[in-house]
Order: sequence, then structure tokens, then C-alpha cells
Amino acid sequence: MEPEEIEELEEPAHQFKLPLSDDRQDERPQPKGIWDFVREHRQKAIALVVIILAVRGLASLGWHLYELSLNSSQVEISPTKLPLAAIDTSLPNPKVLTIDGSTTMVGLIQRLRNAYGELNPNIPTTYGQPDGRPNGSNKGLEALLNRSVVLAATARPLNPKEAEAGIQVVAIAHDTLAVVVGSDNPFKGGLTLEQLRRIYQGKITNWSELGGPDLSIRAINRAKSSGTRDMFQRMVLLGQDFAPNSSNFITWPRDETTEPIRALGKDGIYYSTTSQLEEQEIVRIVPIDGAYPNDPAAVQSGKYPMSRNVYLAFPQPTSPAVKAFIDLALSPQGRQTLMQSGFMPMH
Repeated sequence: MEPEEIEELEEPAHQFKLPLSDDRQDERPQPKGIWDFVREHRQKAIALVVIILAVRGLASLGWHLYELSLNSSQVEISPTKLPLAAIDTSLPNPKVLTIDGSTTMVGLIQRLRNAYGELNPNIPTTYGQPDGRPNGSNKGLEALLNRSVVLAATARPLNPKEAEAGIQVVAIAHDTLAVVVGSDNPFKGGLTLEQLRRIYQGKITNWSELGGPDLSIRAINRAKSSGTRDMFQRMVLLGQDFAPNSSNFITWPRDETTEPIRALGKDGIYYSTTSQLEEQEIVRIVPIDGAYPNDPAAVQSGKYPMSRNVYLAFPQPTSPAVKAFIDLALSPQGRQTLMQSGFMPMH
């Protein structure tokens, strides 16, 4: 009788097989560290990093484009090429020729007002709101947009918003920016444009860094409403930001010149237009790149780096009285007035 065949039973599914020999690795899963995970999933990790970087790049690009859209209102428009004879003067003359704008041009505008009054005695003029207190180029142009004045004197060209609103400008003179220190400041040297930029960005903070005494620099900045500040920021800082306000970096609350230069003392520095510094004996003009702002040859050749135009701005259409004021500024009599006020005629 043959022995019965014993049926081989399958191992239960839940059992683990024992290793056949001692040198076989344990097949049970082992705990993994973060780097094991990264090595095992290298391609997925790389793809994830690429996606994150791409998203960050798109976000950065989007923010940059957003900032550009905000800053586009600061892009300036060139002066009008419209011939003066073509200016639309269909509006009736105002009872008062109201003007506001640049504090830089206050002496010039006052002289032009006097000459205008002799030619047009029936039309009184004002400059500033109230009269005698001009509010700066930006505020003057705002007043012109709001039609609270009929003419604006501005130390900067128009931005797109102003141009789109029908405002026109005519360049009437050259002006230069000057950098000044107090007459008793022990620093007696000059500055380069780069050094001036670094002072107003808060990167040079002691006169000893410029060859002067060991004394902190107290930089005074013009008010935010100032067209002179706008041009300084554009020409000197190349559009970059000023240093934040501190005990050694002061933004003056009003757009003016006399009071800030009185506050210079032995450690201060300030900037203004050359025309505003006439007969100011309490300051010393600092040469920039070896040139002075009141040297016509240096300005015309471009050796002096901080020169600009000043303008009269008006709406279109305007009145014969406004055009007569512009004509006066550009006449031979006006040219003489410009030079008496410290400006250089356009031609």
C-alpha cells in the first residue's frame, strides 16, 4: 500500500518569509530620513522646486508691472511744440490773473507781474493761494487742473495726467540747482555727483568721509510738493528713493529756501535753485564735479550736471490775458527780467 500523498498547504498571506541565509537583507520597510526621501523622489523634488521658482518669478514680474503702472503717472511730457500764435484764446479774460506754482520762480514771477501790470492795468495779478505764498510746482499744477488758477509757474514738465487734461507748457528759461552749506561749515571742498547722491540716500553720513571734519552730516530735503525736489530726485538720485527721515535727514514741511538755509549751521547741507540764492551771504555754494551752477559756460556745455528748464503752464483753451503774460515772458523785456532774476534765457 503506497503512502498517501500529503497535500502541500499554502502559507497564510499574513505571514512573512524568513530569510534563507544570514546575509540576506531584511525586506521589511525601514524608516526613512528626509534626504532618503529626496533621493528616492529626486525628479519629483526637482520638479517641485522648478514650479515654486516659476511661481515666485511670475509673482515678482506681476508686482513689478503693477509698480510700473503706478509710476507711469510720474513720467514727464515734453513741453508743447505748439506755436504761440496757435494757442486757442477763445475764453473771456478773467477779472484777476491768478497764478500759483514754483517757489523757485517767485522773484521772476513778481517782476513779470509788475511789468504786466504796467501794460494791463485793468487786470490785477496774484501769485499763490493766498497771494504772496506760492505752493510749489505740484500744487500749482493741481490748482490749474482744478481751475482755481488760470496760470501755473512750474519747475518741471507735465506728467501724462496733466497733459491728458489739456494742460500745455511753454519753457521760458534755464535754471540750475545749487548745493549749499552754511558759511561757517568747516567743510570747504567740493562734491562729485555720486557723493551728493550717496549723502541724500543716507550712505555718506559724516563730513570726514568727504575730507572734512569728524562731524555728522545733517541733510535737509525739500518738501514733497516741491518741483525742485522732483528734479533733484530725477537728476541726482536717478529716480531712487531719498533716505528715510531721521535726526540727520530732515524733510522741510514747506517748499521754501530762506528758513532751511538759516537752519544749516555747521553740519547741514541743502539744495535750491541758483536763482533763489541771490544775495544769500550765509551760505557757500558747493561745486559739483568741479563746476559751479552760476557759470554760464559750464551750464551750456553740460559740465555742470544739474540744469533744467522752467515753464509757464496753462489750459487749452485759455484767454488773451493769459497769452499776453506768456508773450511778455518771452519778449526782449522778459529776457532782461529773466536775467535780473538769476535765470538764463532759452535762446
